[in-house]
Amino acid sequence: MAFTLPMYQEPDFTQPFLKDAPDAARATVTRDGVAPEGYHSTSMYPEYFKVDGRWLLAEESRMDCTAVLRAGRVEIVEFRNLKAGDEVFLGRSEDGSEGIYLWPDGFEETAGGAQDAFAFRQGRNRETGYSRDYNELVELLRYEHDHGNILWVMGPACAFDAGARSAFAALVRSGYVDGLMAGNALATHDMEASYLGTALGSDIYTQIPRENGHYNHLDTINRVRELGSIEAFVNAGEVTGGIIYECVKGKIPFVLAGSIRDDGPLPEVIGNVYEAQNAMRALVRKATTVICMATTPHTIATGNMPPSYRMVDGRIRPLYFYSIDISEFAVGKLQDRGSLSVRTIVTNVQDFIGKLARELGAQ
Repeated sequence: MAFTLPMYQEPDFTQPFLKDAPDAARATVTRDGVAPEGYHSTSMYPEYFKVDGRWLLAEESRMDCTAVLRAGRVEIVEFRNLKAGDEVFLGRSEDGSEGIYLWPDGFEETAGGAQDAFAFRQGRNRETGYSRDYNELVELLRYEHDHGNILWVMGPACAFDAGARSAFAALVRSGYVDGLMAGNALATHDMEASYLGTALGSDIYTQIPRENGHYNHLDTINRVRELGSIEAFVNAGEVTGGIIYECVKGKIPFVLAGSIRDDGPLPEVIGNVYEAQNAMRALVRKATTVICMATTPHTIATGNMPPSYRMVDGRIRPLYFYSIDISEFAVGKLQDRGSLSVRTIVTNVQDFIGKLARELGAQ
C-alpha cells in the first residue's frame, strides 16, 4: 500500500474550557538571554496560545524553549536567543486554564494502512521483528522523495564498510538525501576510504589494518586542509566516490559539528558548539523525516530540536524521526530524553543502509 500522510485534527476550540479560557499572559524580556519569571517551556507536541481571543499554533516548536509573540505569530526561541523587548508567554499548565493548550493527539484518530505504523510511543528492542518497519520506512521515503525533506544524521560506522558507503552514495544520487549532519570522523573516514582505501587505517573491503594505517586519516585531513576545503579536495579529484563526494557533487547541504576529541579537524567542522547547533537547527527546520544512524551524541542532540509535526504549505503533518543503532541502549536513550515520537530499529547500521538502498532501488 502506498504511503499517505495521516490527517491532522485540530482541537475543538468550541469546547467551553477552551472557548472560555483566558488569553495567555505575557511578560517582557528585560535582559538579553534571560526569560521572565513564570515563563512557559515548550514541548515537541503542537501547542496553542490564546491571544486576543484566538488560539494560535506555534507552527514550529522545540523542546525546552520559550514561546514569544512576534508580529502576531508565536515563535519558539531558545533562551540564549531571547532579546530585550521580546514578549514571552507565561504559564506552567497546558490544559487551557492559562491560555496555553498542549495537543498531542492530533494524528491519533487516523487509522488503517501506513498510518498505524507511526503511532507514537511504540517501544522497540533487539527481540523485535523489523520486517514491517523496513517496509513502512521504504514507503515513507518514496513519499518523501517527491513531497518532503529527508535529513540523515550519521556516525563514522557508516563509512567503515565499502558496501555501506556505496549504498549511501547511491541514496544521495537517487534523491533520498536532502541534508546530512555528522561530525569530523564520518567525513574524514569516508574521504579516507576513497583517498587511501582505508577507514581509520583498516582496509574498507577486508577490514585488515594497513601498515602505518593510523596515519591515513591524519594524512587525509592534512591534504584537505592544504587545499582549503572539502569541496576543493573533491573537485581536485583526490576522491572519486563516497558519501561526502556525492553530497558535494549533488550540492546536498551538510553540517559537521565538532567535538573535544576531533583530530585536525577538517576545515568545515564547526568548533563553536552554539554555531554548530544553529547550523544543525537550520537543516532540521526543513526536515520532514530525520534518520539518525550509529551516533548517540548527534542523535540525542538532533532529537531535541524538531517538534513531532511540521507545517508544510499551510497543512500540519507528522515529522518522522528514526534512530538506528546496534545498541538497544543507544536507541532507547533518546526516548528517555523525552523524544517520545522516535521510531527505533536495533540493527547493524551497515546492514541497514544496504537493505534500504536495495529496497528503494537506489543506483
